[in-house]
Amino acid sequence: MTITDPPGGHGRPAVPSAAARALARCVAVEPGKFAAAHWGRSPLLSRAAELPNADGFADLLSPADADELLSRRGLRTPFLRVAKDGQLVPAARWTGGGGAGAEIGDQVLDERILELYASGATLVLQGLHRTWPALIDFARDLGAALAQPLQVNAYLTPAGSQGFATHYDTHDVFVLQVDGRKHWRIHPPVLPDPLERQPWGGRADEVSATAQGPAALDVVLEPGDALYLPRGWLHSAQAQDSSSLHLTVGIRALTRYAIVEELLALAAADARLRAGLPFGTDVADPDAIEPELTETVEALRDWLLRADPAAVAARLRERAWPAARPAPIRPLAQAAALAAVDADARLAARPGLRWRLDPAGDDKIALRVFDRVLTLPAGCGPALRALLTGAVSRVGDLPGLDDDADRVVLARRLLREAIAVPAE
Repeated sequence: MTITDPPGGHGRPAVPSAAARALARCVAVEPGKFAAAHWGRSPLLSRAAELPNADGFADLLSPADADELLSRRGLRTPFLRVAKDGQLVPAARWTGGGGAGAEIGDQVLDERILELYASGATLVLQGLHRTWPALIDFARDLGAALAQPLQVNAYLTPAGSQGFATHYDTHDVFVLQVDGRKHWRIHPPVLPDPLERQPWGGRADEVSATAQGPAALDVVLEPGDALYLPRGWLHSAQAQDSSSLHLTVGIRALTRYAIVEELLALAAADARLRAGLPFGTDVADPDAIEPELTETVEALRDWLLRADPAAVAARLRERAWPAARPAPIRPLAQAAALAAVDADARLAARPGLRWRLDPAGDDKIALRVFDRVLTLPAGCGPALRALLTGAVSRVGDLPGLDDDADRVVLARRLLREAIAVPAE
């Protein structure tokens, strides 16, 4: 039983205007058409002139921003990869200690990066959705629009160079061209909808052979252009007459196979499926295995017909929610707000927070968020519902509690647990 379903349903925030704008920056068609005709099906090229931001994507990460990260931020592995001639350059060739007081040995050395980049290496800045403010916000907004966790990398390629040979990704991507021009060749999948455990390296010969054939899309991306690629579509990219910077937004969506995995994990509760094989069974003999296989399939079918969607959803939640962190908080400012909170303070749910309220027995409720479960008195339910759905922001207006002292106690708990933040 769910006590509350905030806008968006089952603890997922409603899609705000910022999320809609983030998606509109990536696709030049209406969301419904994108979902029906392209999502998980076919590539979509969106030219800069068709997209809303006249200045393209440089506000998210410019070449100057990339230089800032590479030179002045103490960047460490694995937040950078370097590739040349289709191969990764060992990190030992471009990392080392940072000098007095920063002796950690895997920091990016800017002079080594200069040497490699000037000789044609591609630089891959990884995990930018965790390290660069504009991309932290953009990834959160786009993730809300897609209801999927995202990762963001940046690729900096010298003029005329190609970082990686033709390959496919095991997740969908948006390619956002920031600076320079890059020639992309796209071919159909050799394995439609590959899982993460099915990388392209296991089909290198098929990939290479398909890449020799006619391309499904052969295009040069200009600054401000965007390209959507479903997982499995083959691609290669080469910078043109100047250096290139593009962002790749990877969409780490769960698949039906994830449901299968969770169903199989839950199937361990079925005694028939836990039963051992008969004494002396030769598991290498198909004839010996055949009756056991038949009985196992029958038992599995019977169990699947009784599978509880709530149990499957609970397991999927444990996989999906931690993959998409809510908005960052400022620990010092949050601590100051915690110390000063009173009935007139105004709070809001932490942006991007996924949550769920469930009964917890003994007059308690459980507030489930992405990384933990908080147990509170059941009487806090109306106040939690009001605050987390945005119906109430002033602490003194929280419903269902006896007095302002109780409201302030709850507000302090939610601030300390980073469930709520001061309202802007």
